[in-house]
Amino acid sequence: MIDRNGKVYRVVSPMVVANARALLEAGRGLLDVETEGEARLDLASVREADSSALAVLFALRRAAAARGRTLSVIHPPPGLISLAGLYGVAESLPLA
Repeated sequence: MIDRNGKVYRVVSPMVVANARALLEAGRGLLDVETEGEARLDLASVREADSSALAVLFALRRAAAARGRTLSVIHPPPGLISLAGLYGVAESLPLA
């Protein structure tokens, strides 16, 4: 689901409703491993994303903030950016 390389967490599975809970749990677990600084979520390998991906991203951002950390998203797929624009939350995405 999510691979860790230092402070970069690379999502390696589709970000769709069927995976949303597992992605959220995996992301929260990785945020607990590294306890300070910025975490970067790399979406370069994500080939499929639906609106649940936005929910996961915002939940992970809240989880990072609760741990005193920041979360940024790198290499978001164009479809996810388009969905964020459609829902009016593009400005709120933590894009790096």
